[in-house]
Amino acid sequence: MIYWKALFVSALLSSALGAAAQAPAARTFTNPLKQNGPDPWIIRHGGQYYYTNTMGQNITLWKSPTLEGVQAAAGTIVWTPPTAGPNSTQIWAPELHFLGGKWYLYYTATDRAKAGDNSRYVFVLENVSADPTTGTWVDKGRVNTKYSGLDGTVFEHGKRRYFVYSAYVGPQSVLAIAPMTNPWTIDAAKETTIAAPTLDWEKGGGRQILEGPEFLAGKKGQLYLVYSASACWDNNYSLGMLTAQPGADPLRAASWVKSPQPVFHPSAETGVWGTGHNGFTTSPDGRENWLIYHAKAAADGKCEGRSSRAQRFTWRPDGSPDFGVPAALATPQPVPSGE
Repeated sequence: MIYWKALFVSALLSSALGAAAQAPAARTFTNPLKQNGPDPWIIRHGGQYYYTNTMGQNITLWKSPTLEGVQAAAGTIVWTPPTAGPNSTQIWAPELHFLGGKWYLYYTATDRAKAGDNSRYVFVLENVSADPTTGTWVDKGRVNTKYSGLDGTVFEHGKRRYFVYSAYVGPQSVLAIAPMTNPWTIDAAKETTIAAPTLDWEKGGGRQILEGPEFLAGKKGQLYLVYSASACWDNNYSLGMLTAQPGADPLRAASWVKSPQPVFHPSAETGVWGTGHNGFTTSPDGRENWLIYHAKAAADGKCEGRSSRAQRFTWRPDGSPDFGVPAALATPQPVPSGE
């Protein structure tokens, strides 16, 4: 009897070891998503990831069924600016949103004839095609903000739609919010400044800058706006965060509380510098949250060399995000769950 039990256990062990040997290794990828990838943005819709970043001279979209597939995806130039006019040059920080059954591209531009901060605004394109890499993009003009500025974004909360951007106010770039009457128009009378650069780490590179605001819904009803602080050439360019508690009015400056320290910042240990201009997406099965951002591999005091990167993040017990430490480029990361 003992002999047969031993044979049975041995067979079970052999079967288990054989199954383990045949099990495929977990798929991984390494950053960057794009070697030249400043100001990245990504959205998952209809089973596809749509990615874009600052190209300067046009707006290009990349389409992939997987997040890491963005690396090898072919880009499609979907819009080229006019040769003259208010949106004719310095095409920066495009964002793709699906609103009311249509696609919208928000982007920053300035006038070639008088290029600079005073003529820099956020503009909007509209596309009724189901696939934003196809169809026709129609120019809907500039968002009627109170100030010149850049890095416009949109979020919906409580059946209302809001527009947030980085506004040029004196020597600073502040964050301002306004309700929207349609995807290219705000109620300008209700535009409110909700944050200004008041902390030392928001004043790096000889500038006072808050930019690249992005909305994130908390796990316990909070509203978060994650923004980039300091000049893009500052090696310590970091992510800060504003928090509004459940039920708070997003249009009231008092609703938003600023975290005293960066929530995501450079790491000398992993060789990551200039972490900023983020976005958010999810895994295909919706179980994981992913942070998209740009960073540099050298602390060289320049804006150049920013590559786009993806990294999973988690949540703290209080419902706030925990972005962790930026991973080194060579660090293998499991692909998003559900792929």
